[in-house]
Amino acid sequence: MTQALAPAPERITEDDNFIAEALKDASIPTLMLSMIHMSGDTSLLDGSIRPMGVYLNEVQGYMSEEDKAAVREQALELIKRYRDNGCQPVRIDDHETIRRMMSFLVAEEVPADYVPMMLEEMELDGDARQLDWSEIPAEQRADFHVTVIGGGMSGVLAGIRLKEAGISFTVIEKNAGVGGTWYENRYPGCRVDVGNHFYCYSFAPNHDWTEYFAQQPELQKYFEDCLDRFDLREHFRFNTEVVKAEYDEANKLWQVTTRDKHGAEQRHATQALISAVGQLNRPKLPDIKGRDSFSGTAMHSAQWRSDVDYKGKRVAVIGTGASAFQLVPTIADDVAELKVYQRSAPWMFPNVDYHRKVESGAQWCMKKLPFYSRWYRFLLFWPACDGLLPSLKIDPDWPHQDKSINEMNEMVREVFTDWMKQQVGDDEELLAKVVPDYVPLAKRTLQDNGSWLTALKKPQVELHTDGIREITENGVVDNNGNLFEADIIVYATGFYANRFLWPMEIIGREGKSLREQWGEEPEAYLGITVPNFPNLFCLYGPGTNLAFGGSLIFNSECEVRYTLSALKTLLVEGRRAMDVKPEVHEGYQQRLQKELSEMVWSHPTVKHSWYQNDAGKVTVLSPWRLRDFWEWTRSVNPEDYQFL
Repeated sequence: MTQALAPAPERITEDDNFIAEALKDASIPTLMLSMIHMSGDTSLLDGSIRPMGVYLNEVQGYMSEEDKAAVREQALELIKRYRDNGCQPVRIDDHETIRRMMSFLVAEEVPADYVPMMLEEMELDGDARQLDWSEIPAEQRADFHVTVIGGGMSGVLAGIRLKEAGISFTVIEKNAGVGGTWYENRYPGCRVDVGNHFYCYSFAPNHDWTEYFAQQPELQKYFEDCLDRFDLREHFRFNTEVVKAEYDEANKLWQVTTRDKHGAEQRHATQALISAVGQLNRPKLPDIKGRDSFSGTAMHSAQWRSDVDYKGKRVAVIGTGASAFQLVPTIADDVAELKVYQRSAPWMFPNVDYHRKVESGAQWCMKKLPFYSRWYRFLLFWPACDGLLPSLKIDPDWPHQDKSINEMNEMVREVFTDWMKQQVGDDEELLAKVVPDYVPLAKRTLQDNGSWLTALKKPQVELHTDGIREITENGVVDNNGNLFEADIIVYATGFYANRFLWPMEIIGREGKSLREQWGEEPEAYLGITVPNFPNLFCLYGPGTNLAFGGSLIFNSECEVRYTLSALKTLLVEGRRAMDVKPEVHEGYQQRLQKELSEMVWSHPTVKHSWYQNDAGKVTVLSPWRLRDFWEWTRSVNPEDYQFL
């Protein structure tokens, strides 16, 4: 069982001077709410000193230096009394007071219907996403076996919840360790683009992050630590792939075929199958003439070779998406020449903290101040919640569809463009290359602290936008016939995002192939269940990727709870299998596609996007409010399913 989080992991023992120094690194709005938990006095909420605004990754509330200093002074005296009186925090149980505190922290009204979701995410009331299994005999739970495919973020999460439930399970992972994308992607500069005090399980926060946007080794270690913290290792089979899963209708079981690293295959039966393979796990190489003729070193960014020394070499990077955006600035100073080949420019938005280290005082606050880390998580979550959605909805009456989709989107375009202009200066040629020719937010928008354009302006770096004609033995030839002789080619060209569970063969009822049923348009009810495939549950499935905010960990916690609720329903009702009703699934898909068709990701200015399939249809993204998805996945509705 996951343990309820303590108000603060550690007691305050430091002296006054130490505390005063630590408070210099505090998020002052967050500190103010922690002060309420130290004293029980909510009068701070009515005072004149308060946060003045909220923006993604801005954690000081646009407060003046004078106001921040005044709060630190008040906080120091209060913390001293709190420490000297034995560190006894005050819990706030009244939801209306909690809502006032939330609204104070983000300087805007938080609607009442968001409070339960946020309370759950902050774990102010304990781990509310953990189900109660006490009504089901332990023997019955242990006799029900689940196979989880994938040991990344969602797979580890599923393992934690299955173990809590007392359900027998095995996690099959193709790599030698956990972490999924954070195990595989090891290119220089690889890091998360969600604040990592939010990008961790709600019930297992990490107060020791060394950066606000952690790099790959630290992220992979977090999931490795969770594997041991929750004692899951014995349930994992590493270096093993699922080759095929076939539903046995007579026995209402899945027959799963696996292959280990030596090529040996095994077959075993399981009552339920959870796909935790994600969307971005099969690297995609571009279809470029002569790609295999290159005599130097070539690799996909997701298959980075640690034995390759790029220092002093001539390097070609093909692609300017999220991976290249991190890779190029990291290696630019060490290479002899760097040519970056761009098909379409990315929109970027300013985040000066993107490479910032977590200060020791900030870490101290997370560990020592009551409920500080919980309120800090809320402060990161709220600006990335549902407030951005209106800017993503196409206004058919908006007259400037060539550059934006509505008034708010036009403001976003101006802010993003000005950010690039400030960095490029009077280099009009470079500016023309880096400002996208599609509307803002239509593709993955990248966080930028200035490192990308700084790298592109370096004398040894050049951005090419003329396209690639072919790759030869010696390097890359653009469409104008210019050859760049390269020692290394890096393909930062993304993944087969639309090929869920590929290349596995999944066979459902009546011999139906999942690959054939989906074709180029993968679909699942709530992104989780698929008709004709009983007891198959997808995590991070079709239509669940987030392109406007939130965190995939939040989504996965919702999906895992829904999946466990379904398994509980089977056990409580004494049923063997459940299959989503076709009419329920079809009705959901119609609503989903209607919503997606009205969103920016479907806009005609978008010519190339991994959000779309080859026919230009968006299948991987969620257009829903996080609040709605949370509500829909709190528990399974038995009326949506036929029981077999």
